[in-house]
Amino acid sequence: MGVPGAQPVRRLHADRKGMLNPNISPLIELQKLDLRIMEINEIRRKIPERLQTVEAPLRDATQILNETTAAVEAVVKERRSHEKDLEAHEAQTDKMKSRLSELKTNKEYQAHLFEIELSTKKRGDFEEKILVCMEKIDQLQRTSKDTQEKVNALKTVFAQEKTVLDEQDRTLAAELAQLESGQRQAATRVEKSLLERYTQIKTARKDQALAAVRGGICAGCRLQIPPQLIAQVKRSEDLLLCPYCRRMLYWEGEPVVEAPSAPGGKSSADLEVGESV
Repeated sequence: MGVPGAQPVRRLHADRKGMLNPNISPLIELQKLDLRIMEINEIRRKIPERLQTVEAPLRDATQILNETTAAVEAVVKERRSHEKDLEAHEAQTDKMKSRLSELKTNKEYQAHLFEIELSTKKRGDFEEKILVCMEKIDQLQRTSKDTQEKVNALKTVFAQEKTVLDEQDRTLAAELAQLESGQRQAATRVEKSLLERYTQIKTARKDQALAAVRGGICAGCRLQIPPQLIAQVKRSEDLLLCPYCRRMLYWEGEPVVEAPSAPGGKSSADLEVGESV
């Protein structure tokens, strides 16, 4: 009794009973090449991502360094502005002091002394602002120095990792070229209609189109295969599809001895199980 819904598509006969179907052997070799090609393409696709991940700390540290440098420049500019203000204020105070001898009354003299005293106190405000700026500059410069050392270290790490990844990419590219050449040659050894079906399944699944039967389980989807289908896969009289993942199945194990004919003149090989390609 067959798997419900299964319909035979095409029957492929083995040259010898109990041996691996000669039609699928070239497909197995082709799939090995295809899987390695897909693996290499995936690794190469992720190399720029890996490089960006390694570069991320360097970018962050460089941004902090740039921001710190800009902050130092801004505070230095602010300090110079306060210093100019202080110079102008001191020049004005000196003028006020020079006018003392010109005053005629005691009242004017005392009022002018009061203004000079206020000006002297205001001088302290300018000096305080300059001092605060100098402290900020000192702190920012220490931060800048530490960050610069960190940036230098991260540049070294990034350069080393980039060298490794670039070399890996070159090595993989060379291997890929050889594999693609082998892939083209292997494809010529596969029967045309099988190659078309194989390519359709591979394209649809974006992974392997063939799956070995191991321990009664499809190695592709890891689901239990019906016993009758396993029996047909073992005999390799048909190239069958897994009823679950629709991959082409092949037996990976010891050859089997042909079973005696079942009652009614039909051998177990003639039982309709699975869908043949």
